[in-house]
Amino acid sequence: MSNLYKLTDSDGKTLNGTQWGPGVSHSGTGKGELCGPGWIHAYEHPLIAVLLNPIHANIQNPRLWEAEGEIAIRDGQLKCGCKTLTTIREIPLPSITTEMRVRFAILCAQHVCLRTCSTWKAWADKWLSGEDRSVEAAKAAAWASYDAAAWAAEAVAAAAYRSSWAAKAAAYAAAWAAEDAAAAVYRASWGKCCGMNLAAIAEKACAVSRK
Repeated sequence: MSNLYKLTDSDGKTLNGTQWGPGVSHSGTGKGELCGPGWIHAYEHPLIAVLLNPIHANIQNPRLWEAEGEIAIRDGQLKCGCKTLTTIREIPLPSITTEMRVRFAILCAQHVCLRTCSTWKAWADKWLSGEDRSVEAAKAAAWASYDAAAWAAEAVAAAAYRSSWAAKAAAYAAAWAAEDAAAAVYRASWGKCCGMNLAAIAEKACAVSRK
């Protein structure tokens, strides 16, 4: 059994209406693709669950549950599937700021962009250090890069605007940066991790931002 994490809505349900709660188990058929009815989705880290929620289930006002299950299928480091999953107890949802999401996006993108775009690398280093967090610099970096790097820059540009829409756009862009980076690392390494640890990146992004 692995220690896992499950997101539900405020009523303890997932998008298909399945009810979860303390000691509740549900099962799939154990067949087919991860996004099909054969598997119950879960995450291996609470921060990953929250950071990727915008491009996965996009649950509004989510609740987070500790869960147990045997991982049988994975989408890299992004999410996993179990034939049977049991939610054990509800735990506090990590409080993640827009700045944390942006830092997460940049740190993920660095794994695939350090050697391919010097302009983007220079911008990312300046943003992380606090030297230059301007919208103009972010937009220039987005034009100079692609995939994960462009999403990271888009997250910064969106975050500069003080509105609920901007926060949602930044969260969405940060999540896509992580997914694109993970996919690029997978392709480049033929399935090997290639030094990228998404959970460690998430912890670093959120810990640094709390200082």
